[in-house]
Amino acid sequence: MTKRTVIFDLDGTLADTSGDLIAAANACFRGLGLGDLLDPARDAATALRGGRAMLTLGFSRVEGFGQADVDAQYPILLAAYAEDIDTHTVMYPGAMDAVARLLSADYAVGIATNKPVALAETLMTSLGVRDAFASLIGADTLPVRKPDPEHHFEAVRRAGGDTARSLLVGDTATDRDTSRNAGVPSVLVTFGPGRDDVLALDPEATIDSFDQLDDVVARLIG
Repeated sequence: MTKRTVIFDLDGTLADTSGDLIAAANACFRGLGLGDLLDPARDAATALRGGRAMLTLGFSRVEGFGQADVDAQYPILLAAYAEDIDTHTVMYPGAMDAVARLLSADYAVGIATNKPVALAETLMTSLGVRDAFASLIGADTLPVRKPDPEHHFEAVRRAGGDTARSLLVGDTATDRDTSRNAGVPSVLVTFGPGRDDVLALDPEATIDSFDQLDDVVARLIG
């Protein structure tokens, strides 16, 4: 029998990965003799939108660089990130307690992330939490990625869940758009660096902490 299912985004939702992502981007900039162009405190929201967004922002702060440089540096960034993926990364408070409660209540739980799947697997394993999730779909697991609804549906199916009784917990417009394209509710977290942007996205629900997740999930999918 398929289960009610909660699918989580990873970066900015389950874990604050911004510090290690920014460090990888800054390694690229230093390699070009530009120094550290990103600041962990100021640029965390951009970091959680991915490597290309960080490179684009950094290069916008100096003259003479453009999209070709973003494309050239992206694989270098991924390599740097893979070598130092969990120095600063932490799970958000209460995240794994909330996952444990969902599992105890017989929900299926999985991850749908636009992080490359090998990096996502490595990170979650390093943090000691990979086994809690029945599925993990990354940016390159399928021919499509979020906000394509198939990315969400496949995460649900691999978790043994029911796509019609599922929802997506995330933190960005990409997550909101994925849920809408899939015809399922979205729950967006507001404890990350982009709180005001999240509130403007008009999801079905928001949570300020993972302590609120149980009641919201029960209300939205039973």
